[in-house]
Parts: sequence; structure tokens; C-alpha cells
Amino acid sequence: MKFVTAITGASGAIIGIRLVEELLKTSEVNLIISKAAFSVIAHETGLAWSINPVESLRDYFKSSRLCYHDEGDLQSTLSSGSFRTDAMAVVPCSMKTLSAIANGYASNLTARAADVTIKEGRKLIICPREMPFSAIHLENMLKLARLGVVVAPPVPAFYHTPETLRDAVDFIVGKILDQLSVEHDLFRRWSGPGGIKEELP
Repeated sequence: MKFVTAITGASGAIIGIRLVEELLKTSEVNLIISKAAFSVIAHETGLAWSINPVESLRDYFKSSRLCYHDEGDLQSTLSSGSFRTDAMAVVPCSMKTLSAIANGYASNLTARAADVTIKEGRKLIICPREMPFSAIHLENMLKLARLGVVVAPPVPAFYHTPETLRDAVDFIVGKILDQLSVEHDLFRRWSGPGGIKEELP
């Protein structure tokens, strides 16, 4: 399969990074990272990718299935509906990016690729990272949801009894993979109160 993944300038960049790691196990990933996201990634993870993104990403992910696209490159293949992909995920999705997608303001490659994904009738998933949501944020999400976009805020669950931050991140990534119909074993699925009890010591 072939996916587009965009990491934008909101907290929680590690979720987008983990998603790319999982997708690369079986699929081609076309990755866009916004300028603001590079700063967030450096601050939250210590990964300094902005100086030489292509080489840095190659060294980190170590996969020939990864293709990096500069967010300012509106002549990228991702700008055209004729470049066929299976789905796109914006993880995390900043409120600026949410607004651009909701209003068709394709001033960068992430917004343009999302616009193409919508117009071609392909699945688009956005993970808006903000709290609390304002009425403006909610109206933009509602507009996209009515177009068939999956709005999936990165909200953790606790029924699988996460023990580490990695467990919480993997739950969110697993839920995104479910929407992409990609098999995974990142978290224990709910099987009812009896099932959970039986698995506890």
C-alpha cells in the first residue's frame, strides 16, 4: 500500500513518527514535515532533522520505502490526483493546518495533498492536537467530518492498562492504523470486563 503522512507543528510529533515506523513495515510512505514540526520534533524528541532532512530521515527510519517531500514543493507528485495513494494521515494536525484543509487554502504541500485526497475520494485522517477546542476548531472539524474526513484527536485510553508513555502513544497509533486497515499488535483490544479480568494477575 502507499500512504501519505504529514507531521505538522503541534505537540505530539512522536505519534506521527511512530505511525511512520509502523507503516514502513509493510507500505510505502510519502512523508511531509512542516517547518514548525521540525522545531517541535527537536524540542520534544531531541531529533535534529531540519538541517538535512533527507539524510536524517534515511538514517533514522532505515527504509527504502520512505520518500520525503518538502512542504514548500507544490510541484511534488503529491500535488496531483493522478499520483495514486491509498490514504493520507495528518498526525498531529495543527489548528492552522486544520483551518487550511477545511477551507481549501492549499498554500503548502500538506494542505494541497489533503485537498487532493478529499477531491479524489480517498481516506483522509486528521489528528487535531489542541485542548480545549474552540468553536472555530470544532466548526472546521465538523465541516471536514461531513465530507467524510476521519477526525481522530490523539486521545489515549486506559482499559488496556498502559504502563509507559510508549504504551499510550502506541494505542493512539494503533487506532489510526485501524482506520487505515493496517494490521498491528500495538495494544490489547477490549474483550469485555470478563476478558480483561481473566488477563489480570
